[in-house]
Amino acid sequence: MLTVAALYHFTRFPDPAALRVPLMDLCVTEGVKGSLLLAGEGINGTIAGSRAGIDTVLDYIRTLPGCAELDWKESHASTMPFGKMKVKVKREIVTMGLPDIDPKARVGNYVSPAEWNALIKAPDVAVIDTRNDYEVAIGTFDGAIDPGTRSFSQFPAWWEANKDRFHNKRIAMFCTGGIRCEKSTNFLLKQGIEEVYHLKGGILKYLEDVPRDQSLWQGECFVFDQRVSVGHGLVPGCLTSCGACRRPVTPEGRADPNYEEGVCCPACKDEYSADDRARFRERQRQMKLAEARGEPHLGA
Repeated sequence: MLTVAALYHFTRFPDPAALRVPLMDLCVTEGVKGSLLLAGEGINGTIAGSRAGIDTVLDYIRTLPGCAELDWKESHASTMPFGKMKVKVKREIVTMGLPDIDPKARVGNYVSPAEWNALIKAPDVAVIDTRNDYEVAIGTFDGAIDPGTRSFSQFPAWWEANKDRFHNKRIAMFCTGGIRCEKSTNFLLKQGIEEVYHLKGGILKYLEDVPRDQSLWQGECFVFDQRVSVGHGLVPGCLTSCGACRRPVTPEGRADPNYEEGVCCPACKDEYSADDRARFRERQRQMKLAEARGEPHLGA
């Protein structure tokens, strides 16, 4: 059984590029795969590997500037959910596109999973899902508002267009692991919203801690690896990922005439050219050949 660790930490990295190679080399040495982002504002990502390998990498990350208090969320996978290891340097570890947003200065009030249900049931609370539309489509909290955004960077514009809907409301926000809410709550506080809350540890922590029979979560939670989704207890869900657009695909979607494994799904049937489809089809063929030989394929 492999350990999967989802992590983020806001801190100051004066030279994030200098951290990339040592971190990448350690992950490769330990057999850890996944994706980590480094920026001047901190680190974010998900990695998977053996218990010993994950512990070694996490111990190393905690030695980085300001990362001694690093927190993470763990789940498990029976097979490696990543094809390779990537460590990238970005402008932001989660892209909002507003340079004055600083979660290290101030964020909303954290609410534990045990306290979350009571908060979002309150009549004066508006619950906002800060994730992308394709994530919301497969699962969300009962009664949550879906901004319909394709990317997190669209959230500020959505708020500006809809803020009058939330007059005299307390705002409760949530996302997969908590990182998007660190920025979105800081943003709302800067907009003058006085009472802003967010789910500590995100959906993943809620699904880990709250029993199914007490849960207000409906559906599955999208995750950015080959498991595609998880449910209560962080058990892998029933979804797969489209090989073309990477959106989640339900069992019903896989039965749709517009679905072709690795090539197309109902959501992206009109989004790619014939040349693109031919390229995806060849990639899928090569992946199947590699699988038959028991070899990894970088396109996986």
